[in-house]
Amino acid sequence: MTTADVTTAEDTKLARFRVVSLAEGVSFLILLCVAMPLKYAAHMPAPTMVFGMIHGLLFLAYLALAYDVKQAHDWDARRFLVVLIASVIPTGPFWLHKSLKK
Repeated sequence: MTTADVTTAEDTKLARFRVVSLAEGVSFLILLCVAMPLKYAAHMPAPTMVFGMIHGLLFLAYLALAYDVKQAHDWDARRFLVVLIASVIPTGPFWLHKSLKK
């Protein structure tokens, strides 16, 4: 494997992580701003179950891909911790998406 192949693979992993980060962020906001109010204000629990499952799967993908990118890009523990904290803040994935583009 050449250096160019390794760099391309690392860039692909980072791009995939950025896409999942955005999807996870959107699903989190939909869960918090749409599904939860419907559950408690309109007594409609179905959206919470659906978007909760979608968000859960995207969150697991986020964690797995974050670890994969950490290994590929040799992130230190502090940077990885910031990535993990960003996943539990409602707008964190959007900030992370922008900061990883640099």
